[in-house]
Amino acid sequence: MDVKETTLRVTDCEVGVMRAGQGMPLLFLHGARGAPRWLPFMGALAQRFDVIVPEHPGFGRSETPEWLDNIGDLAFFYLDFIERLELERVNLVGNSLGGWIAAELAVRSTRDLATLTLVAPAGIHVKGQQKGDIFMWSREQLTRNLFVDQKIAEFALAAPVSEAEQDQNLKNALAVAKLGWQPRLYNPHLAKWLHRIDVPTLVLWGDGDKLIPPTYGAAFRDLIPGSRLEIFERCGHLPHIERADKFVSTVASFIEGARP
Repeated sequence: MDVKETTLRVTDCEVGVMRAGQGMPLLFLHGARGAPRWLPFMGALAQRFDVIVPEHPGFGRSETPEWLDNIGDLAFFYLDFIERLELERVNLVGNSLGGWIAAELAVRSTRDLATLTLVAPAGIHVKGQQKGDIFMWSREQLTRNLFVDQKIAEFALAAPVSEAEQDQNLKNALAVAKLGWQPRLYNPHLAKWLHRIDVPTLVLWGDGDKLIPPTYGAAFRDLIPGSRLEIFERCGHLPHIERADKFVSTVASFIEGARP
């Protein structure tokens, strides 16, 4: 597949963008580890949609703007990003940190959204339901805790990491700490505004998620009117990686079923 890699200046910030496919736009917002490369699930979705994968301001190849202080800033940035690309009826998909950004965007405005898919998003706190602490886990602990299938974790841990990749990983970690250190990976005010989301919404979670327990999925479902929760069996925090085929078919079916 011909994947176009470009940079784009939006809100006085240069960001890296990967894009491929055609059809309805699907904007994917990545998690804390960034989006350094085109992954298989992206290619599979690009068989059906115009898939757009930016790197958040502060992450990877993108600049770190002076205005970046919190997740709300990224939500407003992506509203500008959608306008800059002149996108309409966007299918917004976000995982973990990216799911948090997507939810914050949607409570501000759904004018240009067709659907919303939240994949194990951060962003809220459920009393008595403890999250994992990515700031305290070692690289090996984090990698192993992201997956139920430890073969995937072992493959990731064995992969060589270049000096450039180490620099990007450090940059990403600093950005995540700035955005989600205190309180840990949530906005105390988000939950009370999730009722404003008025587009078809799908919430996806892995039943073995050690970072954000699947009980959070039920909380998001109950807070977003008309939303639907689907739990993936034998799956951790990254369904789009660990259960890529099921993820693609589930998301594609949801989006296509929501078309007017």
